[in-house]
Amino acid sequence: MTRHKLRDLGISIGILPVGVKNCLTDVPGVHVGHKTLHYPLGNNEYASTGVTAILPHGGNLFRNKVAAASHVLNGFGKTTGLIQLEELGRLESPIMLTNTFGVPAVTQGTLEYLLEENPEIGNTVGTVNVVVGECNDSYLNSIRKFIVEPTHAKQAINNARTDQAKEGAVGAGMGMVCCDYKGGIGTSSRLIKSSNINQTYTIGCLVVSNFGQEKDLLRHQIFSKQAKLNEKQTSKESDGSIMIILATNAPLNERQLSRLTKRAGIGLGKSGSQIAHGSGDIIIAFSTAQTFSTQTSDQEETLVQLREDHPVMNELFRGVAEVTEEAILNSLTQATTTIGRQGRVVEALDYRLIKK
Repeated sequence: MTRHKLRDLGISIGILPVGVKNCLTDVPGVHVGHKTLHYPLGNNEYASTGVTAILPHGGNLFRNKVAAASHVLNGFGKTTGLIQLEELGRLESPIMLTNTFGVPAVTQGTLEYLLEENPEIGNTVGTVNVVVGECNDSYLNSIRKFIVEPTHAKQAINNARTDQAKEGAVGAGMGMVCCDYKGGIGTSSRLIKSSNINQTYTIGCLVVSNFGQEKDLLRHQIFSKQAKLNEKQTSKESDGSIMIILATNAPLNERQLSRLTKRAGIGLGKSGSQIAHGSGDIIIAFSTAQTFSTQTSDQEETLVQLREDHPVMNELFRGVAEVTEEAILNSLTQATTTIGRQGRVVEALDYRLIKK
């Protein structure tokens, strides 16, 4: 069965105009790639997992860093690289997403990729900061089997394109469950117009959704008041997690990007999340407006940034809330019914629940 984005079903979120692809890759230069792993292992075990790679641009990421920031709404998660990201405000690797136990392998594979691209790392310059985030897909995926290997990280990076990114049960979203339905990868974008300077910026979001309960989701405005709970019995912890990645070509410094990350919680809350005790809710944001070269000995560098009190900042904040909410809902409307370990099946969201 063909699955659709929310807008294809006649439902719009927010008031801002949407990018051409309604995707993170609407931000010029941003690449997204997946490596999906879905097959039986025997003895009632199943691989239902994968890796997703987000590249800020198509050049050398270590030699040409971008401004970035992160924010932790609730820290029940296992990530790499966020300490240095927060300290220096620079992203120098792809942002990699996978399952909880896949973080070490994906870190190694990404590191191998960066070392192959940059022989100076660990030789004539310092080390490199690899950024990896995760969600727990162990309801469907035999996570103890360590399905994800370093080579899968490199394959996801090499698969990265500026085309419309695949959504739903793909890549890092393959084994995820959201609000008792099949979740996974979702993405959305908005155009932010500044009338004063006749400039349009793009802001995009990509999520790995893996949180919540059906009863919270069906309170959303897009669902019919007559929608009845199916009382799903997934036996999955309702706390769950979500990784939220924001990208923009608006000229923002790392502190301003940090302000953006905090607005993602608005869209997350609207989608039904309670940001529960055992939930890892982590946001990473970056700007592609300019890059910062490692191949210079200059003492000073010039940074272009938006004025803090310009009205366009409020529109960017609005855009973050809108793209986060819509990306989460797209992860549900795009995902397909999926089988996993122990014969478990997680159903796709039934479109009949959505208002017409």
